[in-house]
Amino acid sequence: MTDSLAKLAAELQGEFYYDKAMRLLYATDASAYREMPLAVAIPRSIEDIKTLIRFANGQKTSLIPRTAGTSLAGQVVGNGIVVDVSKYFTKIIELNKEEKWVRVEPGVIRDELNMFLKPYGLFFGPETSTANRAMIGGMVGNNSCGSNSVVYRSTREHLLEVKAILSDGSEAVFKTLSIEEFHKKCEGENLEGAIYRNIRHLLSNYDNQMEIRKEFPKKTVERRNTGYAIDLLVEMAPFTAGGPDFNFCSLIAGSEGTLAFITEIKLNVVPLPPKETGLLCVHFNTIDESLRANLIALQFNVSASELIDHYVLECTKNNIEQQKNRFFVQGDPGAILVVEFSRNTREEVLEAAKACEAAMRAAGWGYHFPLLTGADTKKIWTLRKAGLGLLGNLPGDEKAVAVIEDTSVDVNDLPEYIREFNEILKKYGLYSVHYAHAGSGELHLRPIINLKTEEGNKLFRSIAEEIATLVKKYQGSLSGEHGDGRLRGEFIPQMIGPKNYALLKEIKKAWDPHFIFNPGKIVDTPPMNTMLRYAPGQRTPRFQTIFRFHNQDILQHAEQCNGSGDCRKTHLSGGTMCPSYMATRNEKDTTRARANILREFLTHSEKINRFDHKEIYEVMDLCLSCKGCKSECPSNVDVAKLKAEFLQHYYDENGVPFRSKLIAGFSKSAKLGSVWPAAYNFFVENRVTGNLIKNIAGFAVKRSMPTLYRTTLVSWYKKRARPNPAQFHSKVYLFCDEFTNYNDTEIGIKAVQLLERLGYEVIVPDHVESGRAWLSKGLLREAQKIANRNIELLSPLISGDTPLIGIEPSAILTLRDEYVDLASNELFEKAKSLASNTFTIDEFIANEVEKGRIGKEMFRQEKKKIYLHGHCQQKALSSIAPTVKVLSLPQGYEVETIPSGCCGMAGSFGYEKEHYDLSMKIGEMVLFPAVRKAGKEELIAAPGTSCRHQVKDGTGLIARHPVEILYDALAK
Repeated sequence: MTDSLAKLAAELQGEFYYDKAMRLLYATDASAYREMPLAVAIPRSIEDIKTLIRFANGQKTSLIPRTAGTSLAGQVVGNGIVVDVSKYFTKIIELNKEEKWVRVEPGVIRDELNMFLKPYGLFFGPETSTANRAMIGGMVGNNSCGSNSVVYRSTREHLLEVKAILSDGSEAVFKTLSIEEFHKKCEGENLEGAIYRNIRHLLSNYDNQMEIRKEFPKKTVERRNTGYAIDLLVEMAPFTAGGPDFNFCSLIAGSEGTLAFITEIKLNVVPLPPKETGLLCVHFNTIDESLRANLIALQFNVSASELIDHYVLECTKNNIEQQKNRFFVQGDPGAILVVEFSRNTREEVLEAAKACEAAMRAAGWGYHFPLLTGADTKKIWTLRKAGLGLLGNLPGDEKAVAVIEDTSVDVNDLPEYIREFNEILKKYGLYSVHYAHAGSGELHLRPIINLKTEEGNKLFRSIAEEIATLVKKYQGSLSGEHGDGRLRGEFIPQMIGPKNYALLKEIKKAWDPHFIFNPGKIVDTPPMNTMLRYAPGQRTPRFQTIFRFHNQDILQHAEQCNGSGDCRKTHLSGGTMCPSYMATRNEKDTTRARANILREFLTHSEKINRFDHKEIYEVMDLCLSCKGCKSECPSNVDVAKLKAEFLQHYYDENGVPFRSKLIAGFSKSAKLGSVWPAAYNFFVENRVTGNLIKNIAGFAVKRSMPTLYRTTLVSWYKKRARPNPAQFHSKVYLFCDEFTNYNDTEIGIKAVQLLERLGYEVIVPDHVESGRAWLSKGLLREAQKIANRNIELLSPLISGDTPLIGIEPSAILTLRDEYVDLASNELFEKAKSLASNTFTIDEFIANEVEKGRIGKEMFRQEKKKIYLHGHCQQKALSSIAPTVKVLSLPQGYEVETIPSGCCGMAGSFGYEKEHYDLSMKIGEMVLFPAVRKAGKEELIAAPGTSCRHQVKDGTGLIARHPVEILYDALAK
């Protein structure tokens, strides 16, 4: 087969992989399943897809269509060729504003489609929690809904037309047909004709019609994704007199890529919703109360009614990104119901919310009723959408498992259904997470199970069986929106009856006679508790690590990634995670891929040193260690930390590369060069000697090298005339990081002078370098020595009254972040205390402003516009809000944050010759264009030394540290 795969690769215009690493990365999705695919194809054209279909037919293998890979029922997991259309099939082909439709390729991201449509006053309604990376092809395959489905229903209701390639390689267009057009299609002497004849034969049968109407979910169940939607087709003409015109799109929606390969999609779009919205966030003591109150809420023309339970709320407490979105939570509620009102005026929103609250109070439901409007609503929806990923935060091997998580019933049955559901779990000694779509009769329900145990594997199946019986009792749907896949396919005969299931199998055979399209999903699925990500009885190996992983092991930390794919968003959605994926659009370069590859080898490797795998090294290579994942990943998977730990163990076996030693030892070479900085600068800036140095070091020739200042900050500080301490009202300690000490000395000098002018005595204490460079290259043993030494030197001095502040974010935040995880056991408590009293200079000044110790009167009054690019690690571990606040201190200063993620430099990453082009590409996504637009009198601010260097190399313009701007703005 290897020769056949090699030949296939040569025939494709797109990309094709059959190496172990790439296959491992596509062996899982966001579900509980894992199966190694034969290969991974990333087609560039329709011809590529046809070539793959010919190969699959000839070699008796299968094709598994995939977009973002966020499926929760194992839809894109299988042993065939995974065909990923997310990279190249991303065009918005056509918009008809008058008729309100848009034609797209399957790899278009839902939120980005709506960004395109917004200027025309239109949008695509269904909104999944994954909308910033979910793609239209996947939404069609899954028949996705979302939080606003009480208004906009499912994707199926918006699907007008599909262009697809059939299993014989022929093209077909499926759209609305009159009765005459339908019968004409049946006459076709091709596969398409056979498909139409098959459905005419099956659904013209009166007994089949009666069986479908009897067994499928009752019509009041709004969300219904059980099997192929023949219950909708049977209500169409010609099978039902007076029914709507026939359209196979209703069948294709929710078919999970098992019938045809979709290449174009025509969607209905609708006018933008009313501009005024309000969220009534009702607090309850129990979930039962919230579900009964939900029925009251639905009487008030709501646009959403979403549940967040106490488990999800608990997970938000430990998530850096979501902590700030909890501001509205009072106490520890058992559940919060988020009820959305969309109206034309604010007054109408307030009136509706007030009436709803009064009705709930009268019924005795709810104890706290905050109404949130404006920018606050986005924070609430961000918290709600993070629910899926947040559940990965549960430490240890027990996880909230997607097994019966999107069952759907009539919304009026929901309270009783959930009561019986929880009785079943109680019988097994289990509890469940409850969240999401209360308004549509579908909660996401995830029992907490350890799938690594035999007992957990049996529970996985037992619970699925019992809940399937319960759903049938209520005439509901086993899947409301996440699909059958291989998780629920086994139960479809029970849900719709064996006769109807036989019809589904006939339909599959008519469309796909050789079963090349995503076999084992919906029909003929394997047992649902086989091919799981974790095998029953699987041991979790323990590893001796240098970093502290708090209540878990490094492998368990990697396992926190549940595949929800938040790291697949593009730069258009904002945020930092994940800069390399944003630039390459390769799954291999996602945060998810890095966690997956580490999990795979740490679990399954047969080597003594399980880190010793080049495959891990290659997947980790483009991680910029920006720390975006530490805060933006809902599961808090800190890949920068994982990468650093991996590198140390990998180097233990393979040796440390020369360049890594050179970069890590930056302080040593800078110290040597500072003896004669003019000579050092001459050699690095001279074209001949500079290029020689770059070539020897493995740096990009196009990249400029940092120069040394004529003195170091420490030397300047020791030689200067000391001001009288009596003139200051407070004392601070300034951490003289290695970058400020040797390269950005002027900024350090201005920082000292600024703080003194503001009334603070500045002391530069004895300490060693921060260790940031050692950390970035994965040399953790040396970084640990540095951390311990600094903790010993600084802890006796630093307290709430005498804080430690730093200028370079990447250096000072190391003391807040990595030092706590590196500190020896005897220094751990001191490390935590030091971390709690360590601040960036921006944070410190902003805090002092809050305390009233620094005011606007200390600065000049003049108009100035500032564009601010925040440092990655500052955004991840702190916030750029303090920087905005301090830059706004001078009266008339206007600060606009550039919506950029990582600048692309990332310390040494942008210097390295093999990374230079990617580094600049990342800069060009948002940062460089924004900088170039700035006027001559406008300022660019960037706290990070790497960021300022990148701006200079990428645009030729100078970015300044906020300290410089504030110093220059001081009142004379």
